[in-house]
Amino acid sequence: MQTTFPQLLLSHAAKRPQDAAVREKEFGIWQALSWADLSSMVELLASGLHQAGLRRGEHMVVIGANRTRLYATMLAVQSLGAVPIPLYQDAAALECIFPINNADVRFAFAEDQEQVDKLLEVRDRCPQLSNIYFDDPRGLRNYDEPGLASLDELLAAGKAFASQNPGFFKSEVATLMPGDVSAMFFTSGTTGNPKGVVHTHNSLLNRAKAGADFDKLTQAEEVLAYLPPAWVGQNIFSYAQWLACGYVVNFPESAATVTIDLKEVGPTYYFAPPRVYEGLLTSVMIRMEDAGTLKRKMFNFFMSVAKRVGPARMDAKPLSVADGILYALGNLCVYGPLRNNLGMSRVRVAYTAGEAIGPDLFTFYRSIGINLKQLYGSTETAVFVCLQPDHEARADTVGVPCAGVEIRVADNGEILVKSPGLLKEYFKNPEATAEVLTADGWYHTSDAGFLDAHGHLKIIDRVKDVGRIKGGANDGAMFAPKYVENKLKFFPHIKEVVAYGDAREKACVMINIDFDAVGNWAERRNLPYAGYTDLAQKPEVYQLIKECVEQVNVDLSVDALLAGSQVSRFLILHKELDADDGELTRTNKVRRGYIAEKYSVLIDALYGGKISQFIQTQVKFEDGRIGSVSATLKIDDAKTFAPVKAAA
Repeated sequence: MQTTFPQLLLSHAAKRPQDAAVREKEFGIWQALSWADLSSMVELLASGLHQAGLRRGEHMVVIGANRTRLYATMLAVQSLGAVPIPLYQDAAALECIFPINNADVRFAFAEDQEQVDKLLEVRDRCPQLSNIYFDDPRGLRNYDEPGLASLDELLAAGKAFASQNPGFFKSEVATLMPGDVSAMFFTSGTTGNPKGVVHTHNSLLNRAKAGADFDKLTQAEEVLAYLPPAWVGQNIFSYAQWLACGYVVNFPESAATVTIDLKEVGPTYYFAPPRVYEGLLTSVMIRMEDAGTLKRKMFNFFMSVAKRVGPARMDAKPLSVADGILYALGNLCVYGPLRNNLGMSRVRVAYTAGEAIGPDLFTFYRSIGINLKQLYGSTETAVFVCLQPDHEARADTVGVPCAGVEIRVADNGEILVKSPGLLKEYFKNPEATAEVLTADGWYHTSDAGFLDAHGHLKIIDRVKDVGRIKGGANDGAMFAPKYVENKLKFFPHIKEVVAYGDAREKACVMINIDFDAVGNWAERRNLPYAGYTDLAQKPEVYQLIKECVEQVNVDLSVDALLAGSQVSRFLILHKELDADDGELTRTNKVRRGYIAEKYSVLIDALYGGKISQFIQTQVKFEDGRIGSVSATLKIDDAKTFAPVKAAA
């Protein structure tokens, strides 16, 4: 049995040479590439890279969007026993320096002019970076840099080498072993330099196979690869499982066309972090607000039916005849067209991961007939630790341990994992490796949680973030910031939230409005505004957000554990949180500690009882320029509610 990525490629090419392996959209037309043709491309790239000097055990950076040639390059690198390192294509040039130098990278693949410029900008600080190969030649005609060449030139050199050494490629692939290092992913580095997570062929493919077996995936699946290849989630779903199962991966034309491409492809297997599902739902709600009265009433009526009936139907529970008829009518009039509009009419399995999803958001998708489930994992665990079985998907758990996984809960509530998918090590960082991997093979996840009576894992928050309210009426109550943030982010008008409350007498939040959703809301009310900062501080917008906050407080009041986490005060930030400004990771996770330091004056104002606070913040624009944005932010109080005691 083949147990490395290149060996799986050769197996597919031998058994089903003319079947489509990938499709890429260019100029509005989908172009398919067969397994045989992909294998030939990989052979030429591997031959060219070998001739250029790439050797076993070396690292090669690949930076760009999901593209056929990027995937082929990763396979070519692995075929030589070298190790690809995907980097985020939206990372700033300076963010590339540490990974390149840490891994002693000499070779790099850059998708286009933007990525080439980025690498050339830092080349004087990465002197060993000798070879840069680009895919898209637009804008690069007059570049005259040593070691810079097109992928076409590399393919031509590889063709000449392969013709003289016809057995080279297959002999190299044959020497690969399951325990060889296959890829390295750098963490987001929220508390210092990023760490290189080292994975073997076996650790990635073992988990890919476990996930595929769990959901009965076959070569007939269709997948849309639209998230960054540097994110391990995208890499598992559209690379590791692609080769393990042999299904078709589709590459969208651009980030701007993903929604259109999603509808055209009609994937059967879909994966997205919660923010993508939030964005899709927000776009639906915006369109419904603009719809006519009759259509709005019909939508609201059938959505109330879906909310009441849909989750039970997805869990294969019996429905009354009346509910069955109502749901079928709703499916004809609302749910079916809605799934089609979202591009999910053919989805058999949809997953979300990366961070916790709001329960209301989760229920919405399941209620309209989309089999949305949660999974639990991380870069270090090759994603698949827990999965939700069909008919057992719940918003408050992340599923049951999948094949080969053991879970233990430490005394402090931390989840410990033992799995065949665990990282080999953190590259050149034995101290960090020893912190997360015990001598007997247990991995410290840093997540707090427990296994419920049904064997499902429930995650509360990060261990370091779970805190206690100190003082006031809720003294000693548990405070879970991520849980509060996710409940607020369900509302289409709220894009991002940062919650504070640990060791304080109450919970307070800073909010980013969703500019598109709130802008649409304002325009329909003839409310003028001049950009994000102006809109965010409108009294009408504050009232809108206040209603959202107080609704969350009502929901929290009935949760015995988290009633003390109700939000007492809030403000709306004057700018959107941005990874380029260090406020989010490249996977769009909030860097709560960094934000607390950067916006300490606002946190002091929230807890100091002020009704407004002036702030000026440095920002980085897309073209690299540095500027600043300032505003006097309003601070508002929110109504909190007495905890509702459970019935005896």
